[in-house]
This record gives sequence, C-alpha cells and structure tokens, in this order.
Amino acid sequence: MASTDTTPQKDPAPGDAAADGSLRSDGSDARPPAGGGHGDMAGLEAGLDALDSVQTGRTPLRQTLVQKVLPPTVAVLLVLFVWQILIWAKVTDEYKLPSPGAVWDELSDAWSQGTLLGYIWTSVSRGLLGFLLALLIGTPLGLLVARVKFVRAAIGPILSGLQSLPSVAWVPPAVIWLGLNDTMMYAVILLGAVPSIANGLVSGVDQVPPLFLRAGRTLGATGLRNTWHIIMPAALPGYLAGLKQGWAFSWRSLMAAEIIASSPDLGVGLGQLLENGRTVGSMPMVFLAILLILIVGIAIDLLIFSPLERWVLRNRGLLVKS
Repeated sequence: MASTDTTPQKDPAPGDAAADGSLRSDGSDARPPAGGGHGDMAGLEAGLDALDSVQTGRTPLRQTLVQKVLPPTVAVLLVLFVWQILIWAKVTDEYKLPSPGAVWDELSDAWSQGTLLGYIWTSVSRGLLGFLLALLIGTPLGLLVARVKFVRAAIGPILSGLQSLPSVAWVPPAVIWLGLNDTMMYAVILLGAVPSIANGLVSGVDQVPPLFLRAGRTLGATGLRNTWHIIMPAALPGYLAGLKQGWAFSWRSLMAAEIIASSPDLGVGLGQLLENGRTVGSMPMVFLAILLILIVGIAIDLLIFSPLERWVLRNRGLLVKS
C-alpha cells in the first residue's frame, strides 16, 4: 500500500521568488523591489527635469539666419513691395505718399551732407540719458511704494494716473517752467518714464512669494540685504517689463517734446526732423524721420532688452531648446 505524505507543507515566504512563481526564464526575480514605485517615480521626475533643463548651446549660423534674420527681412521686403505697388497704382497724389526711392534719396542726401548721424545721435543721447535718470528715480520710488503701505496708499494711485497720462501733455508746462532747453526735454522724459518703471517694480514685488521673504529673514537677510538679495532678484521679471515700458515712454515723450518745442539751441533730433518735414511740405523727409524713429526703437530693444530677457530666462532655467 502506498504511503501518503502527511508532512505539513510550508507556506512560501513573502520574499521567496521561486515559491510564488515570479522567476523569469533566466532565473532572475521579476518582482519590483520593495518601495520600487516611489523610486521609479522619483527617477522619472529626475529624468524629465534633466530634459527640461537642457541648456542652449551655440546655434549654427545657418539656423540663426533662417530663424532670426530671414523672417524680418522678408517682412521688410513685403512692405516695400506693397508700398511700391500703391505708388504704381496711383492711389493718391505723390506729394502725399512718396515712393521708396524718394525716401532713399532723402536718406542719401542727409548722409552725404553729414547730418544723418547727427539727427540720430541728438535724440538717442537724450533718450538714453533721460531713461537712466528715470531709472535712478523710479527704482527706489517703486521699492518704497511696494514695501510701505502708507506710501502706497498715498501715491500709488497717482503713479497709475500719471502712467496713463499722455506724455505730450507735459510739454507745454515744461516749456513754460523751464524754457526751450535740454532740461525741459529731460523733465518731459522723467514725467513719462518714472511712473512706468516704478509701477513695473511694484508689480514685480507684489508677485514675490511670501516664502522667499520668510526664508530670507530666517537666514538673516533683513533691511537692505533683504531688498538686494531677496526682493530684487525675485521681482526681476516684473521689473524688467517695467523697464521696457519705461523706455517706450521715454522715447515717445522725447519725440513729442522735440516735435512741439523747436529751437536752434536744441539742435535737430528725429522729432525736429519730422516737424521740419511737415513745415516745408516734404513727405520724403517726414517718412525718413518716421523710419529712423522706428529703427532706433527696434535697435534698442534688440541690443539691450532682448539680451536682458534671455539672461533672466536662462538664469531661471526657462530658456531651453525647442
């Protein structure tokens, strides 16, 4: 008679891979390690962060030409083509809409006479100096409004109202108060740019997370150290936006002042060139002045503010390869 094995069977241990059938065909354990779900998720997040934080390298020249130079060049050529089509179609009188060739001739005459660079430098030097003065005044004013409740309640609405006030409104009183001189020009620039710079900084400070401020105080950053090391770096994006708007207001304020207030002692800037073209009825001169004003505004943005924006984005890990 066959004997029956009555020895009790031992339950498989939780860690016994062979007992629960979790061995792969090559004998390795197919079960995830203990706590593997959390580890895998952490590894996945680290990998995604690594992919997102890839720093931009040097862009090939050909790619730069195709992506950065070609689109604006095509846009300019298209505008010139449409402009010339309007001239050929005779949609209006020639003295109202000059041809691109007539504007080019005006540009060539100003260059040959040696006055073109003088027009540009007169306005650019005034605009940049006025903007720097507005920066020196608007930055501490913005910090004061952002950090002191009484000051914000007192002059915060006034700054917002001044920002919405057209800059040209300040030209007549500035001429009466200060006369026809460069001081009047800088006063108009300051009245137009300071509110924008101050409000931009206020907006940036308001968006600083309170956790940053508490961490700074915990680490001993108080007073001016807190402002320099915590508040200003955290508020930099909003502050930079205020600077860009402040420059736009500076440039527009200066053009308004140069158009309205004309004097031989002030020299001839781009705004005065525009007014001279209107006075003598020379539409090529008027269009030349408009184009130069536009070119200077674009150049300042490309040479100053665009690099600053890229630097801020790169330092915050936001400038990544597309």
